[in-house]
Amino acid sequence: MLSLPFNLYTAAQTRELDHIAFQQHGITAATLMERAGAAALSTITTYWPQAQRIQIICGTGNNGGDGFELARQAVKAELHVVVYLIGDKNNFTTDTAAAYEAFIETGKEVQSFHTDTLHSADIIVDAMFGTGLNREIIGVAQTAIEEINSLPTPVLALDIPSGIHADTGVALGAAVKASMTINFIGLNQGLFTGEAPDYCGDICFDSLQVSSAIYNEIAPVARRISLERDAEKLAPRKRTGHKGLYGHLLIIGGDHGMPGAARLAAEAGARVGSGLTSIATRSEHAPSLNITRPELMCYDVESVQDLQPLIKRCNAITIGPGLGQADWGQALFKHAIETNLPLVVDADALNLLSLNPLHHEHWILTPHPGEASRLLNCSSEEVQADRFAAVAALQQQYGGIAILKGAGTLISNGQAPTGLSTFGNPGMGSGGMGDVLAGTIGGLLAQGLTPMDAACLGVTLHGMAADKAATEDGERGLLASDLMPHLRKLANLIY
Repeated sequence: MLSLPFNLYTAAQTRELDHIAFQQHGITAATLMERAGAAALSTITTYWPQAQRIQIICGTGNNGGDGFELARQAVKAELHVVVYLIGDKNNFTTDTAAAYEAFIETGKEVQSFHTDTLHSADIIVDAMFGTGLNREIIGVAQTAIEEINSLPTPVLALDIPSGIHADTGVALGAAVKASMTINFIGLNQGLFTGEAPDYCGDICFDSLQVSSAIYNEIAPVARRISLERDAEKLAPRKRTGHKGLYGHLLIIGGDHGMPGAARLAAEAGARVGSGLTSIATRSEHAPSLNITRPELMCYDVESVQDLQPLIKRCNAITIGPGLGQADWGQALFKHAIETNLPLVVDADALNLLSLNPLHHEHWILTPHPGEASRLLNCSSEEVQADRFAAVAALQQQYGGIAILKGAGTLISNGQAPTGLSTFGNPGMGSGGMGDVLAGTIGGLLAQGLTPMDAACLGVTLHGMAADKAATEDGERGLLASDLMPHLRKLANLIY
């Protein structure tokens, strides 16, 4: 992923930014199209410098206008350009019609799309549908998308891959699988979550030279989180520091046969800097859990009475890894949530919460879509259909901080903007990854970070650590424990 702005916008907000650029700064739609065409041509010559044969598929809206303007400039640059139209030119917007006529004046023609012609290109440009699309793709457009996706030819999508919803990232029936997407004016939130990461390829951005002042007029609905933004929260420690200053994290979990989850969470908390880390677990697991990590303190806890003294000594709790949903887990969960300590609620603790919903302001919930569906009493498909709405609903119903895990993890405290992570990779689809995240966030809470800061920084460290591990040895076979050395380095800002 290339260098991108942090602020993210809905499609409606991007249109409003366009309007502000015109109303307050006199930048016309025609000028923006000209600049979009130039930005797209620059992207092609930069990333595909050998490309000479360009095929551009245009729709009838302003996205198609950007495509026609790119085509005009590419002809001027003496590239071999073929342009196809999806739809009826009688449906052109005013500005698209002007861009079409300007291209025709080069002496070139626009062809109606037909199959089996795209294979002769060095690069295909998708300018069919822009960020305003909110209906399923059917008909000739679907056929065009299917043909594009069947070819090995690189694809550049203008603004967004056609078929991807700009607000949710959901594929609307069919969607172009782009090699690169160049987004304009306001970076759209849907590019980074839902199904979009499978379709966008590398993402780049061009503001089209609009004044930075226009961005003061509209508050972003979401913001990309990053280590760069949160680095001050990981400032070097004072030379006189000691373990008592860095908090005590308590991990509660590890029912019969599930000790590994609690162990992973505990080491993650320690690796990001918790001064002390304890595990409250079943008596059968306590003697062995710290054999390979003796720094962890493990306690056999068979009742609430056993748990009480541990809670009195800690500064933050992570509950859920390997907790189970039997009587033991239920009793410990009920007692833990009655405290006023900062609390990370994960895994089986989330499943228990879904059975008896509560609202608290001091906890951080960390569900994946399946757990979120139980918390919201809906299907996981409904959760994934609008992840931004789902994370907002989780926060509103349960309070505190809601984290919706997955590609484009989201973090909400009930106030805009929603945090969005662009870190992580498919290798994280293995057991224990969620336990590491829960422990990471717990370790940051124990050190005194606010819940929102701990949530955002924890998600960032976790995703970046997984990316570092995957870069070294690949995604397939990535284990949760592989993140540990990278968590430590990232928490010390030494990468």
